[in-house]
Formats: sequence, C-alpha cells, structure tokens
Amino acid sequence: MNHTLLSLVQVAAALLLAAATLAASVRIVRGPGAADRVIALDMLGLIGVAAAGLAALVSGSAAFIDIALGVALVGFLATVAFAGFIARGAIRSTEGTPQEDTP
Repeated sequence: MNHTLLSLVQVAAALLLAAATLAASVRIVRGPGAADRVIALDMLGLIGVAAAGLAALVSGSAAFIDIALGVALVGFLATVAFAGFIARGAIRSTEGTPQEDTP
C-alpha cells in the first residue's frame, strides 16, 4: 500500500509540473510585458529544479540533486541579469508609450 501511494504521488507531481510548465510557457509567449516574461522564465527555472528533485526521488540517484542546485544557481543569475536589463531600459515593454534612451 505504501509503495502504491508513493507512486501515485509521484505521478501527480509529474502532472502538476507539466501543467505548470504549460502555464509558464503561455505567459512567456503572451506577455504582456517584459517583466511578466522574465518572471515566467524564472518560474520555468524553478520548475526545472522541482523536476530534478522529482527525478532524484524516482530514481534514487543523488546526482539529480547536484543538477537541481546548478539549475537554481543559473536561474538566479539569469533573473538578476534580466532585472538589470529591465531597470536600465534595455528591454522595453510592448505596452504604453515608447521610452527615450537616457545615457
């Protein structure tokens, strides 16, 4: 009974991760602004970390934990870089009035 319950939870977690991936992908495509796309991209990174954790649980291999840590680190650095680009105005939002370049 315990093994069956664990298998059901793993399948449910995989389905929820797939649904979250689909939702984040839609947000990346549809926008509406650059900040929304960056947040959705960060969410995809977090989903990747969760998927690696689920893979470690399913396979019993600790190597997936190292992969999860690597994906989390790269995702964090990418989010900081995108936030810097948005703050400087390098990535402009598609809505509203156009912004002027400032030195």
